[in-house]
Amino acid sequence: MLFTNAKIATITGNQPYGLIDGAAIVTQGETIVWIGNAAKVPDEFGNHDIHDCGGRLITPGLIDCHTHIVHGGHRASEFEMRLKGASYEEVARAGGGIVSTVMATREASLEDLVMSALPRLDALIAEGVCAIEIKSGYGLDQKTELNMLRAARRLEKERPIRVVTSFLGAHAVPKEFNGRADAYIDEICIPTLEAAHAEGLVDAVDGFCENIAFTPDQIELVFVKAKELGLPVKLHAEQLSNMGGTLLAARYGALSADHIEYANEDDVKALAASGTIGVVLPGAFYTLRETQLPPIQHLRKHNVPIALASDCNPGSSPLTSLLLTMNMACTLFRMTPEEALAGVTANAAQALGLTETGTIEAGKRADFCIWNIDHPAELAYRIGFNPLYKRIFGGEAWA
Repeated sequence: MLFTNAKIATITGNQPYGLIDGAAIVTQGETIVWIGNAAKVPDEFGNHDIHDCGGRLITPGLIDCHTHIVHGGHRASEFEMRLKGASYEEVARAGGGIVSTVMATREASLEDLVMSALPRLDALIAEGVCAIEIKSGYGLDQKTELNMLRAARRLEKERPIRVVTSFLGAHAVPKEFNGRADAYIDEICIPTLEAAHAEGLVDAVDGFCENIAFTPDQIELVFVKAKELGLPVKLHAEQLSNMGGTLLAARYGALSADHIEYANEDDVKALAASGTIGVVLPGAFYTLRETQLPPIQHLRKHNVPIALASDCNPGSSPLTSLLLTMNMACTLFRMTPEEALAGVTANAAQALGLTETGTIEAGKRADFCIWNIDHPAELAYRIGFNPLYKRIFGGEAWA
């Protein structure tokens, strides 16, 4: 197909947004085979199925690189508790938080998990999301953790989207292991990771390194097993305090360190040296009414790519809009609209280890969005407005 008469934000090169005016894209099957000035389309592509984009903007397909969209139940009551003054940590210590979602998720069947996740996934797809990361972590027993990952794999069959799975067995200590976090890691988490890997359910391994979850030493046990299995790692780090999670992630060459509100400049230098992406999650910052900003200036200074994600989850970020995430990142974290768009495209792809998507270039997968806007800054500027005209996934057009 030939998509012509467009502005294209390639997210490549030194030009702002990698913007090309009066441009065209040629796709063959699932691949972009040519991009450039519309007046210079090679003759060999002249008989392609031609789509006039009417001067609209094209960007890479959006990527949500950190989500927990597969889960049971909701936590609206905790939202009320926090509004009355309880902190996220106080809610968790009172039996709420992650552990309360664990109970609802354990009661859900595989079919329940798939069906409840679909509306959340559809909301993201409707805004141009072409790839999404989905974590386990609300089972904390082998049966439910495996079912969560199976549900994530099923979603890729139910909808035209790329799903990348992360095993998050080290998310919280379940009630039956209260005070025995080491035993949980040894008896449940690591054996479940092995079982999930044997079933082909895991693309990466994650953990929650925090004073209400696991220490760096406990997370490291999981990372060692991940490396034995040949799986990349990533980490929830420095969200509520600085416990050394970012340094651990960097030491293991993690794909990403996520949240990182309490990361300092030394942490950021370690990310830069390891090539680890910094993922910031404004939805959780907003929902929890946090005041500690992530170290955006340090990330810029040390050239650490910044990715953005919805962190869609039932407790700290019940957010199913990546466009709103972009606006929040600009408004709350003072990121630029260009940084925000790179954060949900090129940098998000790096955070998932995806090399075939995230930018618009010849040889890349034909995942891109056509928008009813004049300039890419509009994607981060508007609030509660979806200007998507057409989502192209694997070279096929989806409304």
